[in-house]
Amino acid sequence: MTSAQIEIQLIASVVAVACAIPGTFLVLRKMALISDAISHSILPGLVIGFFITHDLSSPLLIILAALSGLVTVILVEFIQKTGLVKEDTAIGLVFPALFSIGIILIAKNANDVHLDVDAVLLGELAFAPFDRLLVDGIDFGPKSLWIIGSILTITVVLLMAFFKELKVSTFDAGLATALGFSPAVLHYGLMSVASVTTVGAFDAVGAILVVALMIAPAATAYLLTNDLKKMLFLSIGFGVLSAISGYWLAHWLDASISGSMTTVLGVLFLLVYLFAPNRGLLSVLYRNKQQRLEVSLLTFLLHLNNHSEVEERHINHLNEHINWQKVRSKSVVDLALKNNMITIDDSIISLTEKGTSFTNKAIDYIITNDDTGIESMKEDFFLFRG
Repeated sequence: MTSAQIEIQLIASVVAVACAIPGTFLVLRKMALISDAISHSILPGLVIGFFITHDLSSPLLIILAALSGLVTVILVEFIQKTGLVKEDTAIGLVFPALFSIGIILIAKNANDVHLDVDAVLLGELAFAPFDRLLVDGIDFGPKSLWIIGSILTITVVLLMAFFKELKVSTFDAGLATALGFSPAVLHYGLMSVASVTTVGAFDAVGAILVVALMIAPAATAYLLTNDLKKMLFLSIGFGVLSAISGYWLAHWLDASISGSMTTVLGVLFLLVYLFAPNRGLLSVLYRNKQQRLEVSLLTFLLHLNNHSEVEERHINHLNEHINWQKVRSKSVVDLALKNNMITIDDSIISLTEKGTSFTNKAIDYIITNDDTGIESMKEDFFLFRG
């Protein structure tokens, strides 16, 4: 492995960590689309900063681009608060307008500048190690690594200093206000960090990967945990994993590094979306199936409780009178037997003492809707779990 390969993976990993932190809060605040808006609307700030300094490496570009990102957020909030359109519509109105202003400024004042699609949209990490930070002839490594590393350091310091405030304002803005926090200040502070991070990573990885690293790891982690700290660590882990494995996928396929990293992020999200223990699609489908089965079980027990006639309690009656298919009938009977709710004697089904007690409690719950009456049954049946 060459030093350039190590530096590329290191830059991508640092960008992944820097993006995952604000991205986690954006996902929790249901503001994922704002990262895409910021990544495009910073263009006017970059252009104006370049016109002032004529230096692409000037810190003024980052400052003005971050301010441009803040302007995006303020305009989106202003339009949304009018109540005439929703947030996603407001975002769709604001960022194309600001992005277009940037394009017009370039076309009118820097028409000879070539905007490379790879550099602007996809980014080109392969070139990042060649843009070195030289001080008095001493090579301190890739310039982008120092930029995004500095942003990450500031982000981590701010996170540690304001973690409690961010947590409270994210989940309960009213409580934050009551405790003396200012949700608005925290909101715009978070947007500032997101803007600066986007600008810092823009040159190295491009807009598409910035958005992917800010949202996809956090969205993936959100499917696995409800704990904020765990979600932050999982987001960082998913981002770094995707950065490194995406690089080697690009190396193997001889393809775009940023594109490969984004693809890995998508694959990771798909796997978690399908197989997450609690929120995965397969788990949800299983729980829905289980719930339908247990609702059928309750219907079956109520039927037995209401009918003492032998013919009504014959096992074939399930198919003839309750109008269930044989497979469904067998599943319900098997579940009732497994839980010792019924006994079967010469194809005649009878409630056990446990089945009768359960059914009576269920009837009381249906009539009164009193949760205290089913506390003892919650562990046994999905139907009564929260």
